[in-house]
Amino acid sequence: MFTFKNVVFDMGNVLVNYDPDLVTRQYTDDPELIREVHNVLFCSQEWLKLDAGLITEESALRSVLKRFRTEEDRSLAAKCFWDWDKYNMHPAPGMAEIIQELKARGNGVYVLSNASIRLPKVYRRVMPAAELYDGVFFSAEYRCIKPQAMIYETFLKQFRLKAGDCFFIDDLPENIEGAKAVGMGGFCYTPGRTDELRRILELP
Repeated sequence: MFTFKNVVFDMGNVLVNYDPDLVTRQYTDDPELIREVHNVLFCSQEWLKLDAGLITEESALRSVLKRFRTEEDRSLAAKCFWDWDKYNMHPAPGMAEIIQELKARGNGVYVLSNASIRLPKVYRRVMPAAELYDGVFFSAEYRCIKPQAMIYETFLKQFRLKAGDCFFIDDLPENIEGAKAVGMGGFCYTPGRTDELRRILELP
């Protein structure tokens, strides 16, 4: 029997489908350039620091651009950096209905996501059922990041929740382990498997 009062969702690849290459494909169909932007920009240490709130967007971009080969590549990377949120995120099919049904059942519904300081300004544009969440927590605003214990503890304190009342859904096993370490329940979600998630949450 599902006994948790609150259900806490990760954003990327849970509530929202995320593909870092979509923005690059707006500007080029060159597979080598797409791969370079993917690896040098979106897989960079600077990108992680943005999620952790440890660096400004301007500083991150200056640092990343030094590693591109040509001025043309740097120009492309800069466009992708400033425009990624317009293209890379789309509501995951079936998740809006899950959020609506959880709320109708009386569950609290929250978001706990590693995300840069840009996300508070744009998440309502891409999040399914964005008006229904009881609280939204983005890592950069609190300068901590999953799976650090601090982020779960800060989240619980921020919304005055008890760990044992919260069930966390994320697509990465290490983030679920981090949640369980502070006393939350958890489930490692496979993107697209909403049928399995509905079974876990005991939704019809």
